[in-house]
Amino acid sequence: MIYRLLADLVLVLHFAFVVFAVFGGALVLRYPNMLKVHLLALSWAIVVQWADWVCPLTPLENYLRGLGGEAGYDGSFVEHFVLKTLYPQELTPELRTMLGLALIIMNVAVYTFVMAGKRRQAR
Repeated sequence: MIYRLLADLVLVLHFAFVVFAVFGGALVLRYPNMLKVHLLALSWAIVVQWADWVCPLTPLENYLRGLGGEAGYDGSFVEHFVLKTLYPQELTPELRTMLGLALIIMNVAVYTFVMAGKRRQAR
């Protein structure tokens, strides 16, 4: 039972990381000290997508599920949870590239807004 709970905890942390990587730029608007943490998370998320890596949290979750008597899942967290929810087709290299670009574009827009606000405050 404890392994299943630990696997669920890893799943929740993994999901929270993905949400933070995607939308964390908005937190920087309110908490500017989160800038470096978010840029690191965003960079990791983009590299994982573009390099076609599996985040280390996925095998950890699968390992814990195995110890708890459950079957793990194939592929990455994104493929298993996000892709099946958002996209009806397989996660192709082109789609990975588009996801990475979307992360960059969205966050460049947010950080442009943040920097413009800082310039206005400095005046």
